[in-house]
Amino acid sequence: MSETTTKTGGRVLRGTVVASKMKDTITVAVERYVKHNKYKKYQRRTKKYLVHDAGNSAAVGSKVEIKETAPMSKRKRFTLVK
Repeated sequence: MSETTTKTGGRVLRGTVVASKMKDTITVAVERYVKHNKYKKYQRRTKKYLVHDAGNSAAVGSKVEIKETAPMSKRKRFTLVK
């Protein structure tokens, strides 16, 4: 997917919801397309983020936008935008 920065600071990432088993928290997988240094071949790299979702509105499989915020817990540093 992609990454942008807002005027107020913080990254905005797009990804897919892969889990919503926790209260007010979802897991979002963000994919990026990277060129390998040695072999010059493109690869997909995936990273999972814990995201604050007040009201548990996002369902598994839906495409979402997340925004970087101040830390809410040890691993949760993003909040749901759309």
